[in-house]
Amino acid sequence: MASGFFAILDDVATLLDDVASMSKIATEKTAGILGDDLAVNAEKASGFVSKRELPVLWAITKGSLLNKIIILPIAFLLSAFIPWMVVLILVLGGLYLAFEGAEKIYEYFVPHEHTHIPADLKVESKSEILAMEKKKIKSAIVTDFILSIEIVIIALGTVLDKPLTVQILVVSFIALLATVGVYGIVALIVRMDEFGTRLINLNGEDNSISDKIGRFFVNALPVVIKSLSVIGTLALLLVSGGIFAHNLDFLHNPFSAIPNLLYEFILGLLIGFLVLLLYTGVRKAFKKS
Repeated sequence: MASGFFAILDDVATLLDDVASMSKIATEKTAGILGDDLAVNAEKASGFVSKRELPVLWAITKGSLLNKIIILPIAFLLSAFIPWMVVLILVLGGLYLAFEGAEKIYEYFVPHEHTHIPADLKVESKSEILAMEKKKIKSAIVTDFILSIEIVIIALGTVLDKPLTVQILVVSFIALLATVGVYGIVALIVRMDEFGTRLINLNGEDNSISDKIGRFFVNALPVVIKSLSVIGTLALLLVSGGIFAHNLDFLHNPFSAIPNLLYEFILGLLIGFLVLLLYTGVRKAFKKS
């Protein structure tokens, strides 16, 4: 009886050890897309009235959790019955990530038209403000759904050869991290300027220590969001290049002199611009027709 109990404990310990080690690998694999998720959501959660930032962020977080609840069972069913579909979705997701990264670089260097909002357009009523807020929340949740699919599939791809129990525990952990971790950090980021303002207003003295620290936080917010955007773009290309190199045999690094990290970045960049070129050509063809 006692030996059976200790055997169960040993099995549990082995399972937890596998989950811990695979969770670490999966976290490293999804770090790039998590960085982009952080940058995107920090941008979408900012720009609201100060007292509405946290309620809006909480609404987006609940939507993100619902997204994971929908995506996870489908992903596990695919892994159990159609595992090749996971690799296919992974490669398709890589194409999307590469396209998104290339598009951001293209829009940064090549002038393009922006949608201008008329200066005299004012939102006066509370109902209009709430309607605009609801629209932005919906947009953020839709974006989160797309990013969540990519995060779950990338995490699942790292444990595809493991037992289903390990897959469920590892991928669920990454999914929870993608929601709680990312939106927790976003909450801290979007409140940086509010925290800085409170420090500035802490006392009536000019140029005090609290004033200097407060101004630092206020000025740092746009810099942090912009920096996250740049890091997220680079991460998109690295992640996508890694997906292609590790899942498509003919795209393995053939150059021993080139580090794998550099090769994967270049691969993601090249494929991203090819997809962008194809997308632009198809869109122009549809416009003409």
